[in-house]
Amino acid sequence: MQERCRKIRLLLLDVDGVLTDGRIIYDNQGVETKAFDVKDGHGLKLVQRAGIQVGIITGRSSQVVAHRAAELDIAIVHQGAKDKLLPYERILADLGLRDEEVAYVGDDVIDLPVLRRVGLAVTVADAVEDIKPYVHYVTRRPGGRGAVREVCDLILKQSDRWDGVTSRYFPAAAG
Repeated sequence: MQERCRKIRLLLLDVDGVLTDGRIIYDNQGVETKAFDVKDGHGLKLVQRAGIQVGIITGRSSQVVAHRAAELDIAIVHQGAKDKLLPYERILADLGLRDEEVAYVGDDVIDLPVLRRVGLAVTVADAVEDIKPYVHYVTRRPGGRGAVREVCDLILKQSDRWDGVTSRYFPAAAG
């Protein structure tokens, strides 16, 4: 796991079921609402601080996702991706990255083509069972409830980048 995490330069995420709990809520006017976990957002800021880029590939399209991505300074956003390999390959080409330098978090069979390619394939605790045999790591936390933070912490700690990005939060050890 350490070797996989050390190579990661890009963390890609699905949205529904990963950054959210998978529920889609509409109000009486048809306005869509999603709930995001603030701990996931802070985890993403930590990996960005460590020099890891973050991106989104999602099968649905939503203004809520665009808003959350902008709030987290995520510039790589591909919505409406029915075949997630197409934007994945475009992202690799644009950034000059190799598969082993990418971590991807998905939760359903639509994510399998990308999960099979990346250096660190992750799914959430409440993912579709059929994809779990194809990943390197299954989170303890469910999607939308801290799973992304768990992945961020895993990558940072296993690649020895945790102390560098969290030193401002922990007091120096007394000598």
